[in-house]
Amino acid sequence: MLQFVEYSKMIYLDGDIQVYENIDNLFDLPNGYFYAVMDCFCEKTWSHTPQYRIGYCQQSPGRVEWPEELGPKPPLYFNAGMFVFEPSLPTYHDLLSTLKITPPTPFAEQDFLNMFFREIYKPIPNVYNLVLAMLWRHPENVKLEEVKVVHYCAAGSKPWRYTGEELNMDREDIKMLVDKWWDIYNDHTLDYNPTGVAAAPAVAAEPQLTAALTEAGVVHFIAAPSAA
Repeated sequence: MLQFVEYSKMIYLDGDIQVYENIDNLFDLPNGYFYAVMDCFCEKTWSHTPQYRIGYCQQSPGRVEWPEELGPKPPLYFNAGMFVFEPSLPTYHDLLSTLKITPPTPFAEQDFLNMFFREIYKPIPNVYNLVLAMLWRHPENVKLEEVKVVHYCAAGSKPWRYTGEELNMDREDIKMLVDKWWDIYNDHTLDYNPTGVAAAPAVAAEPQLTAALTEAGVVHFIAAPSAA
């Protein structure tokens, strides 16, 4: 994505994200920064971290203070399911070089992106990436009627395999958001239907992906929880 230098600014979205309102205003954010929504440390996927073990979360930092004996407070950490970035070839090459010498971590690319863009990261409101755990972990921070982007990343929340049986999935707000996703999916007036343009083969991007991975060198994988 960083190679798409014909664009001055881009927005990345995970596949389990749905955009419900226009977010074009994000393209007007000041240049020179990496924008994303802060993550929540309260779910069990974070159980390997000191944040989870002591009950500290950047979403409500006053609830549990960060103890001095653990050293400096962790830097702000974003959820990488959605972010605003500026394509740049120097950044692209620097990122690949850094990736070669970075050991694997539990949250894989999310940890890496947080490390790589730490100095230029700027938080944006959670209306642009509502991580569903916020509904029960930090409801005081959520204004559901203002949410523009929903991230169906909580266990059991994927609309296409939703059963309502997993923890917190029987909540009325979750049911509403799942129904909202299906409303979009079933609205065929929204289907992409180019006129007079031949669809590109589904495998067209594979050579570019293979080339990028080859340039990065050997990549080692470890099992990672679904953080994003």
